Amino acid sequence: MKKWIVTCVASIGLAAALAPVAQAATPEEIKARGKFICGTMGTAEPFSFQDPKTRAIVGYEVDMCKEIADSLGVPLEIKLIAVEARIPELIAGRVDVVAANLGWSPERAQQIDYSHQHFVSLQKVLARDNDQDLSTPADLAGKRVSAVRGSSSEQGARKFIPDVDPVTFKDPSGAFLALQQGKVRGFVGSELMLAKLRQQAAGSAVPVKILEPALFVEPWGVGVRRGDEALLKQVNQVLDGLEASGKATQIFDKWFGPDTQFNMKRDFRIEAIKG
Repeated sequence: MKKWIVTCVASIGLAAALAPVAQAATPEEIKARGKFICGTMGTAEPFSFQDPKTRAIVGYEVDMCKEIADSLGVPLEIKLIAVEARIPELIAGRVDVVAANLGWSPERAQQIDYSHQHFVSLQKVLARDNDQDLSTPADLAGKRVSAVRGSSSEQGARKFIPDVDPVTFKDPSGAFLALQQGKVRGFVGSELMLAKLRQQAAGSAVPVKILEPALFVEPWGVGVRRGDEALLKQVNQVLDGLEASGKATQIFDKWFGPDTQFNMKRDFRIEAIKG
C-alpha cells in the first residue's frame, strides 16, 4: 500500500497563505516532486471523511485520487480544504487537483477545468416535516433557505428559487441546525446528504422531509487548473479506464451500494460533462 499524507487548511486566510505551494502542473513535474496532492473536504461522508477507527481520511473521492496517484507512480497526499477554499487553493497551486463535491457550473468552468464526471448528484431541499405548506421547492419562493457557503447548492438556490433569501453557513451541520431551529424554511443540498440527515432526524423533536422534485441535477468532476492540459488528460484517462474495466462500479458499490447505509444504485457513467 502506498504511503499517503493528510494536511489541513482550515480557511483561506493565514493557514492557506503559510501552506507550501504545489507549483507542479504536469505529470512529469508531479513525478519529480514525488507526491500527488489532492484537495478534498474530509467532512462529507462517504466522499471524503475520517474513518472513526483508523482516523485516516477515506471515501469515494479519496479512492479516485488514489487511482490517479497510482497511475503517476507516486504517493498520495490528501490536503483538507473548506468548501469556499476549493477553487482558490487550486488556482493558487497549493493542490494539484480538487476532488471535493465539486459540481460543474458555467461560472466555475470559466475559472478551472473539469475532468469527466465521476458522480452525478441530485440537488434537493430539506424542510421541517410539520411545514405543511411546503411540498415542492417552488413553495420556498421569497423565503429563507440555508446552504453551505460557496457551494453549488447556494448557487442553485439563488438561480432556481424565485426571490429566495439564502442564509449560508461554513458547513452542513450549521445549515441543518438553522432549519431545525426554524431560522430558515429549507436547506438546499445533495440528495445523499439530505437523506442521511432525514434518517438521523427521524423520531426526533424535529423530523424533516425532502421536497420533490429535485431542484437541479449536478455532475461532479475533478477540478484541474486551467492550462494544465497534460494533467487533465492523465486524470481523464484514469477515470475512463476505471469505467471501462468495471472498477468504477466497484468503487461506487464500496461506498454507496447495497451493503452500505446508502443502498444506492449507480445510474450514471463516467463521461465528459455536457455543459
